[in-house]
Amino acid sequence: MTHPFRSRRKFLGMLATSLMTPALLGTAVAADESPPAEVVDEAAVRIVAKADEIRFPRDSFQTEIEVQNFSDGQAGESRTFRILSRGNENTIVLTLEPASERGQALLMRGRDLWIFMPSVSQPVRLSLAQRLTGQVSNGDLARANFTGDYTPRLTGTETLDGVSTHVLELTAVDRGVTYAKVKYWVAEKDGRPLKAEFYALSGRLLKTCRYEAFKELAGRIRPTRLVMEDALKKGEISVLSYSNMVLKDLPERIFTREYLRRLG
Repeated sequence: MTHPFRSRRKFLGMLATSLMTPALLGTAVAADESPPAEVVDEAAVRIVAKADEIRFPRDSFQTEIEVQNFSDGQAGESRTFRILSRGNENTIVLTLEPASERGQALLMRGRDLWIFMPSVSQPVRLSLAQRLTGQVSNGDLARANFTGDYTPRLTGTETLDGVSTHVLELTAVDRGVTYAKVKYWVAEKDGRPLKAEFYALSGRLLKTCRYEAFKELAGRIRPTRLVMEDALKKGEISVLSYSNMVLKDLPERIFTREYLRRLG
């Protein structure tokens, strides 16, 4: 005859097992249903990396940029900047013109950005997406590293102004990037960037950019003029003209907040 205490203990053990099993099974199922790792579009990565190298040297360099703003065809303010860039991760943007703003400097380290103004004792933190002048955001001058800032996906091909192009969708790797998404047209034949559309996180088109006037700069054929147009205000355009681009050894020590005052 089975002892009543043992029968009860056996029953409780079976009940506990029956209650635990669904939970354990649920854990196993959840583990099996975890989302797969994102597939890297290697072809898209190569296309974007090549276009990056065409736009700017991979090594340290210096260049000057004149930004001319237009409104309904009428020329507005003009500004000139000197860019010092080291490895596409460290950049200094010095204001040369207008004379009243000479001495202002932007410093970018990674995706961190500060502005130094002679009238302010300490550098001030800024956003890459904040507008610098006209249609130009801080990130447009301080950081142009599509390869490091976006996950690219090749979506097809199109003919743009008679040129066969790859069409890519670039998605920001995090919210610290200048734009949430970019639609990018790159020539199939030689990898030149031709056009970009920049989008907000909401999906709204902010502005378009065309890469034009390809000439030799710093030992390679590059776009020397960028035309950026506001998608919301028709006729609001900024034209960026690049000149005096040279490869230059730029030491790490100058890309610090402490060094900004001396550069200014």
